[in-house]
Amino acid sequence: MDALSPADLLADLRPRLRDPASLLVVQDLDGVCMDLVRDPLTRRLEGSYVRHARRLDGCFSVLTNGEHEGRRGVNRLVERALGTALDPAREGLYLPGLAAGGVQLQDRHGEVATPGVSDAELAFLETLPARMAEELRAWLPGLLPQLNRAELEQQIALAVLDNPLSPTVNLNGLFRLGAASERPVALARELQQGLLQLMQGLLDEAGRGGLAGRFFLHIAPNVLDGDGQEQPVWASAAGTGTTDVQFMLRGAIKEAGLLVLINRHIARHHGVHPLGEAFNVRTAPRSHQDLLALAEARIPPELMPQLVGVGDTITSNPGPTPGSWRRGGSDRGFLTLLQDLGRRFDRPNRVVLVDSSGGEVSRPSMADGSLRGLTDPEDPLRLDALFPGGPAQYRAFFTELAAAAPERAFSPSGSAQP
Repeated sequence: MDALSPADLLADLRPRLRDPASLLVVQDLDGVCMDLVRDPLTRRLEGSYVRHARRLDGCFSVLTNGEHEGRRGVNRLVERALGTALDPAREGLYLPGLAAGGVQLQDRHGEVATPGVSDAELAFLETLPARMAEELRAWLPGLLPQLNRAELEQQIALAVLDNPLSPTVNLNGLFRLGAASERPVALARELQQGLLQLMQGLLDEAGRGGLAGRFFLHIAPNVLDGDGQEQPVWASAAGTGTTDVQFMLRGAIKEAGLLVLINRHIARHHGVHPLGEAFNVRTAPRSHQDLLALAEARIPPELMPQLVGVGDTITSNPGPTPGSWRRGGSDRGFLTLLQDLGRRFDRPNRVVLVDSSGGEVSRPSMADGSLRGLTDPEDPLRLDALFPGGPAQYRAFFTELAAAAPERAFSPSGSAQP
């Protein structure tokens, strides 16, 4: 079927807003409600968006590979967006849902938990930003000899993202420097290769320290190989490809997080956790089929809400043989599971894609209507609604969606009251 316009999607969802138990909107953040930027510290949320999210309390959750807490966390963006006039913890204005790929759970008052994560894992993660910086100091001068010591330290400070649960190295600033070289594509590939080697070395170090199998590397953007494993998108004349590698806790995948959010949504509205009260991404199955089978076996059909998944990061590019495709993207897994749950539970679930190509980071665009680089004619993931106008267009839709929700009174320290 043809993709719905934002107006059609709003008309489709408006009746569900009368009963929050029957609807769950699961939304990514970067590239969806805010523009993509090279330096995450310059990200910006709008105060109006934050207030509208509270209006949708009970049928809205975030699901992001970013984090709620830490100096780069989304909570800092919420606080800056609101200024000093409002206390987001008291007023319930933090964004509820899962971060760090699913291991960091937060309610709208900013209460954060990391179910299933051990003290040993947290301690190892704490050491990684310094280790990443140390490794970059060792090999970057060989690739970018024009940098003096001060410039090198500045680039390392931009590249190493000290997220508490998902320490990351971001290459965007280094790509900008390399763009002026005589061989920008080759240099970009060397940066990507060096970064993957660096991160694999840290993964091996975790194994030697008794934490084998506890972590994995999330590559963004990525393509999936035949076994469903993430592989880099190498820089080429067509685009930058992979920009980030995140060191993440095993199990922190968005598709598992989707089931956690559904389980909690049903518990909130119906008083029962069909997947168990302690269910979390660390204990969830890891394959798409096993997650789908678990949901079908344990969730009563009458309790399953309509799901709306909103993301911006999917990829599809021609494969090595004629007619083949290499598909990936950090939102593809949870959007595909959401789509398949709709089919299994006979729900009109909606897959929504926002064009994030207008930010500072190179991404495939919807501008020409072809969706080239995003999807393909044989893609099993079908897109129900498109926002070619990017985050600004999505925020306008979100405003209308919130306005269509019934007014509810919010207590300072409790749940929304109908």
